[in-house]
Amino acid sequence: MREGPLFKSLGRTGQIALTIFVVAAMVLIPLLRLLPDTSMVHPSDYTVTWLGKILCYMVLALALDLIWGLTGILSLGHGIFFAIGGYCFGMYLMRSIGHDGVYKSDLPDFMVFLDWKRYPWFWNGTQHFLWAAFLVVAVPAVLAFVFGYFAFRSRIKGVYFSIITQALTYAAMLLFFRNETGFGGNNGFTDFKRILGMDVTSEGMRTGLFMLSAALLTATLLGSFWLARSRFGRILTAIRDAESRLQFCGYDTLWYKLAIWTLSAVLAAVAGALYVPQVGIINPSEMSPANSIEVAIWVAVGGRGTLVGPLVGAAMVNMGKSWLTAHFPSLWLYALGGLFILVTLFLPDGVVGLVNSIRRKGKSGAPS
Repeated sequence: MREGPLFKSLGRTGQIALTIFVVAAMVLIPLLRLLPDTSMVHPSDYTVTWLGKILCYMVLALALDLIWGLTGILSLGHGIFFAIGGYCFGMYLMRSIGHDGVYKSDLPDFMVFLDWKRYPWFWNGTQHFLWAAFLVVAVPAVLAFVFGYFAFRSRIKGVYFSIITQALTYAAMLLFFRNETGFGGNNGFTDFKRILGMDVTSEGMRTGLFMLSAALLTATLLGSFWLARSRFGRILTAIRDAESRLQFCGYDTLWYKLAIWTLSAVLAAVAGALYVPQVGIINPSEMSPANSIEVAIWVAVGGRGTLVGPLVGAAMVNMGKSWLTAHFPSLWLYALGGLFILVTLFLPDGVVGLVNSIRRKGKSGAPS
């Protein structure tokens, strides 16, 4: 990897970790996938899909850290942007099924079952990949901009902003649960067949989606480090620490908060768009307030404001979730709640903050 100024700013440990990740995701795993299925080191479809899903979650956590850790604005509704990105791309996936559905119709199966005669107007053009990709970015951006403009202009902040974002995602979930909205109701979108004419369940497509998820995570992480070290990022940090003092200096904080809020929403939506074809389904449960709260727990566990911490938290919590739900399914929610309480009481800076503290004490010669 070429060592530009941004790459050097990651520090020695960060450079090594990022290089290992890129080599493993872009070279090692695709090469191992070329081995026969009977090989012990051949990553299965389940493993690649599971890893790709976690990578999407890591992007979502990083998107929340930009608005919470960097700017000090806690959103408990980022699940709505993640789900909207998935629904926008899901419309393209549903249109790509063609006549391969159960009812052999031009319309998706759920529309035939509900006796729909034509596509709703907002489905127009979604058979085209580029238009669907545009919607993935444009729809959450517009929603975030409009919502954020009125919220920030009204100087809503703190717990009040968190509650409003939670109410927004809950209202959207109830709306998408209704069959007449044209988004599949309770079942959502599923049974995808192809992307750009290629089988979505094929080994090559699964590997490609995993690599795209890894590339998105890498680009988002590097972009976040650049943003945090830029003048814009320093203003965001000043908003987090002393917004009234910044306003006294003549800065209109509305537009800075609105810009990072919209960017965070778009990143969450792109992660959702990559998540859907890998897991094979998108439904309104992705918008549940509990899901958005869980994202905040990922960030808190890893260490908010550190950019790397949310990635660590998302990976740790979701790997633990996979293991616990497989072996002790009834204990998962208790474990998640207990973890959040322990982090809040004893690790306010998260896992990354703890590691950094130990390293500083080690360098200073103090007992760790």
